[in-house]
Amino acid sequence: MSKIISPQVEFSHLLHQVKQVTPEIFDQDGNYLNLLEGHWQEPGTPRDFISPIDGSVIGRLPMLNRPVAQRAIQGARRETAAWGRIDLDERKRRVQDCLDQLRTNVELIGKLLMWEIGKTYKLGFTDIDRCIDGVQWYVDNIEEMLGRREPLGVVSNIASWNYPMSVLLHAVLVQVLCGNVAVAKTPTDGGFISLSLAFAIARRCGLPVTLVSGSGGELSDNLVKDQAIDCLSFVGGRYNGRNIADALTSVHKRYMLEMEGVNTYGIWNYSDWDSFGAQLKKGYDYGKQRCTAYVRFVVERRSFPKFLETYWEAISSLKIGNPTLVDKPEDPLPDLAFGPVINSRQAHDLDRLYADALKTGAIPFYEGKLDDSLFLPGQDRSAYRAPRALVNLPRQSELYFKEPFGPIDSVVLVDRVEELVGEMNISNGALVAAVASDDVKWAQRTAREIRAFKVGINKLRSRGDRDEVFGGLGESWKGAFVGGKLLVEAVTQGAPSEPVLGNYEDATLLPEKI
Repeated sequence: MSKIISPQVEFSHLLHQVKQVTPEIFDQDGNYLNLLEGHWQEPGTPRDFISPIDGSVIGRLPMLNRPVAQRAIQGARRETAAWGRIDLDERKRRVQDCLDQLRTNVELIGKLLMWEIGKTYKLGFTDIDRCIDGVQWYVDNIEEMLGRREPLGVVSNIASWNYPMSVLLHAVLVQVLCGNVAVAKTPTDGGFISLSLAFAIARRCGLPVTLVSGSGGELSDNLVKDQAIDCLSFVGGRYNGRNIADALTSVHKRYMLEMEGVNTYGIWNYSDWDSFGAQLKKGYDYGKQRCTAYVRFVVERRSFPKFLETYWEAISSLKIGNPTLVDKPEDPLPDLAFGPVINSRQAHDLDRLYADALKTGAIPFYEGKLDDSLFLPGQDRSAYRAPRALVNLPRQSELYFKEPFGPIDSVVLVDRVEELVGEMNISNGALVAAVASDDVKWAQRTAREIRAFKVGINKLRSRGDRDEVFGGLGESWKGAFVGGKLLVEAVTQGAPSEPVLGNYEDATLLPEKI
């Protein structure tokens, strides 16, 4: 039986709902607008946006130039005085109103995320649910965390496309709850439609938020170095992060720069392979397009046969395909491990990294195949890639030191504990890591030698929610840490005797291992 696109996620139907819920984000010709100076305006230079699901054009990004972005920032600066006069109770009321209205649109936002960034039905809902639940926790606990701290002013937000709600929107709503004015750039690789809808709701609720679209090269100077910006929140790759860190060396402002590292999972003297198999499956959420994805496994050599058996059984059971397809109109959407990667460019780059690894001597031990039954006949599959895995990756391979940000795993075999620790620390800092061993005390002791902010013992670690602190060591993070009370402290100012915890160039104020 040939599959069909489920009527409940057919894109023209979703777009009709968006126009009903937030008509202000469009001009009279149906072009998307930017939110600046308090209202929706400026279609910019529209650029086609292609869905990774099937290669279709689903919208046109309203790309701005530098002068208009400058207007947006100056408009945000003008809002700081009026917003500063709004007391905390009223800020809480307005953010609560925003959360309540977002809750009524959870289904629409979750389904938009499927088309915009290729999330499965389940993961699209998880992203917006985590945003709402997380901000709700801050609304309920803000008095104790805020105390007498004062807002910084204008906070600029540049984030990657993979979590537009639970990372970008979440940060913006907490920033304004703390008394700041927030400016955000839509990720050019996806999320601008769902973010426009969410920011329109926030603006209706009286929250001082600005949303602009444009290339990083065109807008970064405004969003990073402009004197009107008091704080920068960045989530992205190391290359852009390092450039931003360099730019900030001459500008005195608060910042938090979350960058990738090679997150590793070390295995030594281990036998609970059923648990590990379940972790492997969980670790493939969203095709490993996460800053906390584990893409490198450092394995005691004598355990490799059992590792290989467990890996093959777990990964071969994953289903990868078009997340919008059903057999009959009334059927539920499929329960897939993941769909496409973010776009065909990223898919081709994964191919390039894999081919380079093979050319330099790596040994492939798993090459998944796409199942034709999980796609429409003849549909564009250029953004889809099945899992692949390599062992004995040479140091001259680009993938050895690089996070692929997609479904490619690498395995390094070691014979000594010192080798395990060294191979787990090859990226000069990571956000998360894990150590698996039957000897829990040994694992806990070894975890202290791993250069990662969070280290799981016989389990995966994640970014976390609500009161869980998040940051990174080494080159994976620069500036203030976030999460829990630290997110509030990162965007507010206390007494001089109250330093903001973070990972700074002088290596001070680093925490105990979380």
